[in-house]
Amino acid sequence: MNIKDLIAIDIHTHAEVSCCQPYDEFGRPYDEAANKYFKFDKRPTIDETIAYYRERKIGLVMFTVDSEHQIGRKRIPNEEVAEAALKNADMMIAFASIDPHKGMMGVREARNLIQNYGVKGFKFHPTVQGFMPNDRMAYKLYEVIADAKLPALFHSGHSGIGTGMRGGGGLRLAYSNPMHLDDVAVDFPDMPIIIAHPSWPWQDEALSVCLHKPNVYIDLSGWSPKYFPPQLVQYANTQLRHKMLFGTDFPLITPERWMKDFESAGFRPEVKPLIFKDNAVKLLGLGE
Repeated sequence: MNIKDLIAIDIHTHAEVSCCQPYDEFGRPYDEAANKYFKFDKRPTIDETIAYYRERKIGLVMFTVDSEHQIGRKRIPNEEVAEAALKNADMMIAFASIDPHKGMMGVREARNLIQNYGVKGFKFHPTVQGFMPNDRMAYKLYEVIADAKLPALFHSGHSGIGTGMRGGGGLRLAYSNPMHLDDVAVDFPDMPIIIAHPSWPWQDEALSVCLHKPNVYIDLSGWSPKYFPPQLVQYANTQLRHKMLFGTDFPLITPERWMKDFESAGFRPEVKPLIFKDNAVKLLGLGE
């Protein structure tokens, strides 16, 4: 990335619409429930998202979510996201998403994406993927990520996906309690772990794990800052100021709205550059 040209780095954006494969109708009920929950219906293509961020001089980390095992919807190829990042390397980084249920095939895919596509991290969504983050099933995949010294980003807390559907669409919220990541941080102490989102209803658990484990970070995506729990803002201003990361969950929240609401959410002026860019630069190794 051309860091000096960017005003911020959004560490949490979604590849919503593929530019090379058709929409998978099997996932429509989940999309419709999420649209209702988030009061949202416009899903941009990967290229449209990149253009949007380029115009605003904001760097972005983009990923898809592999929910093929639990939900059965076809994922956007990791290769498509990675190739887009390679073409826009001045302002974009690709993370990959591989469901741990894929076992050794997932391990093989991860190695290929790191070695041949320049993927710089991995995204997990325990609720949507249907696994406990500390399940040993996932550890061979974590080993590949840790060996490459790359970060692993985990959804935490409530999920808008499945909200309001009968039985929550079969999705279990307990998988995304951030306390499960404490075991992962112990077993992989050199793998950076990013807890995504304010972790309601387990915000205190997330703060505790982040405070206790040097390799754990928190991204502030998925909520407008004006709704952040007060203890999250308190720790972002003090003990965890070097471990908080700007993220939006785009397109569900736009960077304009997030940045505007940030200004009145109680953050100290000196932590703004850390959260908006400096912490991500250090975590992602962009200044090396």
